[in-house]
Amino acid sequence: MQASVVVIGGRALAIEGPPGSGKSALALALIDRGAHLIGDDGVTLTRTDTAIIAAPPPNIAGLIEVHGVGLVTLPVAPPAPLALVLTLGAPVDRLPSAAPARDILGIAIPCLPFDPGTIAPALRAEWALKQHGLSSAPNQS
Repeated sequence: MQASVVVIGGRALAIEGPPGSGKSALALALIDRGAHLIGDDGVTLTRTDTAIIAAPPPNIAGLIEVHGVGLVTLPVAPPAPLALVLTLGAPVDRLPSAAPARDILGIAIPCLPFDPGTIAPALRAEWALKQHGLSSAPNQS
């Protein structure tokens, strides 16, 4: 999956979007608040019976792009179940009632359009995970 992925509370949060949309910047802001990096701009997804597991790809494990600085090496989080995908650059509802689900490897994963903006993007992303992310292993489709 081409996305930046962090772990918060044992659940993987994927941040996808077009180049320059702020994926790495949002991941870095979340890491600053205590999240852990699985992968920046790419992760490996595998399916178990009931979940999609996000893991760091070996060729870029631990690397994150810091705009204007370069590649920075961080500790790598262990694989974790994918709980939510935030989609940057997509039209956003001001007050979404539920995140639409997308079939990823045969399992429905909530995918929420998200505009990081300038006001508390990391905190809002954490709340998106709390409000819309899977809390346990999802059901198979």
